[in-house]
Amino acid sequence: MNAGGGAGAGAAGGAAASRLGIGVVGSGSVGPVLARALAGAGHAIVGITALSDESRERAAAMLPGVPVLDVAEVVRRSELVLFAVPGGELPDLVGGLAATGAWQSGQLAIHTSPEHGYGVFAPALAVGVIPLALHPAMVFTGTSLDLTRLAEATVAVTAPAPVLPIGQALAVEMGAEPVIVAEQDRAAYAEAVAAAGEFSRAIVRQGIDAVRALGIDRPERVVGGIVRAAVEEELIAGEPDPDL
Repeated sequence: MNAGGGAGAGAAGGAAASRLGIGVVGSGSVGPVLARALAGAGHAIVGITALSDESRERAAAMLPGVPVLDVAEVVRRSELVLFAVPGGELPDLVGGLAATGAWQSGQLAIHTSPEHGYGVFAPALAVGVIPLALHPAMVFTGTSLDLTRLAEATVAVTAPAPVLPIGQALAVEMGAEPVIVAEQDRAAYAEAVAAAGEFSRAIVRQGIDAVRALGIDRPERVVGGIVRAAVEEELIAGEPDPDL
């Protein structure tokens, strides 16, 4: 199915029920992994962008046979365009594609940035692009290991109400659990997940350094056991009481 002929009609009827041609902009640690997950759900990956040698190698390892294209060509070929780029690059990228007339009516446009909602796609809405924001709440390695981690992760879905089911379906197809985050809450969500990651890393580093200073071998093993148990206990404590 090619995006040039009313791509969004099938997509709007339900992403899970349709085989979509998906193009990926960005081949860092996130884009190729999510593309691989969606390919495993039956979608076709029609192209990916990759600038550095490292990103080309990652794309080839995760998505063998998928052509490396420029951004405009990825958008031209795609029914769903997945933007896996830093949030700071998104506004100019979306606006630039609108200015050159690259967008096509009915295309699904998705980004993975935690801080932006679907409003970042505003320049593309005038031509009928269907916007979604999907952020997987996990740390990516850029390898197939992440496919297993997705099964234990959530994906923050932000979209106009009629499009939410599509975003939820795509999150499930990635192997994750969808959670809805309102457009106006996206910045606070980004701050919360960033704090969780940064504080966790800082505490683990501090613990390892303190144990290493005592001359104990493999301090990461000592700290790891404590941290994993403590985190599990806090996560369990944070679950809602089913009797309330």
